[in-house]
Amino acid sequence: MSDIEIIVDGYFAMWNETDPARRKEVTAATWTPDASYVDPRFTADGHDGLDQMVVGVHTAYPGYRFRLTGPVDAHHDRVRWSWELAGPDGGTPLATGVDYAVLADDGRLREVTGFFESISHPS
Repeated sequence: MSDIEIIVDGYFAMWNETDPARRKEVTAATWTPDASYVDPRFTADGHDGLDQMVVGVHTAYPGYRFRLTGPVDAHHDRVRWSWELAGPDGGTPLATGVDYAVLADDGRLREVTGFFESISHPS
C-alpha cells in the first residue's frame, strides 16, 4: 500500500471511528494540526473542528459508514477519490461524492474539499 493510500485509509477511518480517543489518534496521524475541510454542508478547521464535524455526522446518521468507491488518483501534492455514505444494511447510499485534497510536505492531509454527486434521505 502506498503512503497516499494509507493517508486516504486514515481519512475514512476518521469518519467511521466511533471511539473518541481512537478517532483523535487517527486524525493526528492523517491530518496536519492546521488542516481544513469544506463541503457543501460542513466546514472544519484543525483537529478539534474535524472531530466535532465527525461527531455531528455520527449523531445525524448513526450506523452509517463512508467507503471508498474507486481508485485513489494522485499527482504532485494533489489527491482525489470517490466515496459513498451507506447505512448499516449496506443498501442504497445516502450520499456519494468526490473529495479533492492537498497534502502537506509530511504527506498528511492539509486541505480537503468535498463535492456531493448525489444525496438522498434515509428511510
